[in-house]
Amino acid sequence: MAYDAAGVERAVRDLIVAIGEDPEREGLVETPARMARAWAEIVGGLQEDPSEHLEKHFRVEHEEMVLVRDISFYSVCEHHLLPFFGKAHVAYIPRNNTVTGLSKLARVVEGYARRPQVQERLTSQIANALVEKLSPQGACVIIEAEHMCMTMRGVSKPGSRTVTSALRGIMNSPATRQEMMTLVMGGRG
Repeated sequence: MAYDAAGVERAVRDLIVAIGEDPEREGLVETPARMARAWAEIVGGLQEDPSEHLEKHFRVEHEEMVLVRDISFYSVCEHHLLPFFGKAHVAYIPRNNTVTGLSKLARVVEGYARRPQVQERLTSQIANALVEKLSPQGACVIIEAEHMCMTMRGVSKPGSRTVTSALRGIMNSPATRQEMMTLVMGGRG
């Protein structure tokens, strides 16, 4: 399905009315158009297959862990359409000396995050894409995020973070898992 900016504008205008506001009030007149532009970015990952970023490979004599840590991301909880955001830590152990560009790992995170999402699925989608496109010995994704649906409403617990992980292949071995955790925590308390 293609993004429908005019439909988003209509929906936002209806929302403004539904919450008891005047969509013709000076501060709100342009809000539907602004939100349509913003949501085009927020859900831009729906218009792509993020795993395609991993199709570019290089031959490098390296079959030890590759980790890009602290990849910032922003997403939207599909249950409340409120933001969640945090850091992704993405690692893999190459097979047959095949690696991908480091920025490609961040692009995969970005692509899957930019869609209505749940953190658990986001974590698995990134790990599965690594396995599918790179055929590594193992892959691991750890995501730490704060959810505005827990911060702004409901239980109202700002600062609480949810951590999810997805381990594939050799990353499931206790020693490799411990190495990954040590590298991710990297001196943090």
